[in-house]
Amino acid sequence: MWTTQVALPGGAAVTTTAELAAGVRAWIASPPLRTLVGHFGGDWPAGDVSAVLAALDDFSARHWDFRQGRERPDAREPALDPATARLVLAAADALGLVRPTPPARPGYAHLLVLGGLAHACLRRTAYAAQLARRVEVTGEVAVLGSFRTLSPDESRLLADVGIPGCATEVDVLDAGVRAAFGVDTPTREEGEDADHPHRAWSSRTYHRPGLPPVRVLAAPSSEPDRRRAHTADTQRFWAEHVRLRAGDPVLMVTAPIYVPFQHCDALRTLALPYGCGIDTVGVDPESAAPVPVPEPTLTPGRYLQEIRSAIRSLRALHGAVPGTDGPGSAAGGSGQAPVSSSR
Repeated sequence: MWTTQVALPGGAAVTTTAELAAGVRAWIASPPLRTLVGHFGGDWPAGDVSAVLAALDDFSARHWDFRQGRERPDAREPALDPATARLVLAAADALGLVRPTPPARPGYAHLLVLGGLAHACLRRTAYAAQLARRVEVTGEVAVLGSFRTLSPDESRLLADVGIPGCATEVDVLDAGVRAAFGVDTPTREEGEDADHPHRAWSSRTYHRPGLPPVRVLAAPSSEPDRRRAHTADTQRFWAEHVRLRAGDPVLMVTAPIYVPFQHCDALRTLALPYGCGIDTVGVDPESAAPVPVPEPTLTPGRYLQEIRSAIRSLRALHGAVPGTDGPGSAAGGSGQAPVSSSR
């Protein structure tokens, strides 16, 4: 249906704030997203970019939020007719949630690996080990997670693939690093147990000749009384530890379905405050892994949920760009143009 992929806001270190804001506008106003909103009964909102983003946030909350505050595996799957399902998949592909892309540069200052569910932790650390052998990394490979407790399904998957002894997300990331990078004992360990897993943090660094150092980092939550650490918390915590510098190009690894929202989160939490560059890639499903895990089923409902995540991340990014609406505009407010729905 759409022959070209919609570009995400630029992540190069030389990107200006005006170019960043223009990138947000272009993604939000793209034909795939407009078509998707119209198909679900929405009229395209009037007003400036801030108003459009607020309206799309509200619309997607009503039509595409199948989590309702739950973890991703617990989201319900909507009943969509075949034509709608095909449209959703085509739009997700055009918006950059389906196909993996290779790194844009031959070398980076740092390689970041984002945590997730157990299967994703293993798949992403394996892909990062391949990338670390293909692109030059002058700093470190940083594997970012938290002390999120594994679900019973995750524990069963790990038992099936022969990885015992993991209780948290960071445990799986650590096991994935040891398997993929061929390391065993960390050369440096530090951290703080604190009085609650949302406040605790840990850092383990591994070295292997011929490869950059690999740090496995579990971050504390910035709101420990409310929730566990999320992606932005882990990114900020790592940036403070590594002393990220202006101009540093950073390559970030996640799953293709999460590339748009996590790329924009990284622009907000890393590129804007530190002046670094961000290039975000999704794991290539064809890449081999030392610990093979089954590919998850990515349904139309999952793609709609992550298109909503991208809208919310773009809204937060736009509110943080100087010269747009200023910090905090992503939290809502008056003057929002609602997206109407006839369904």
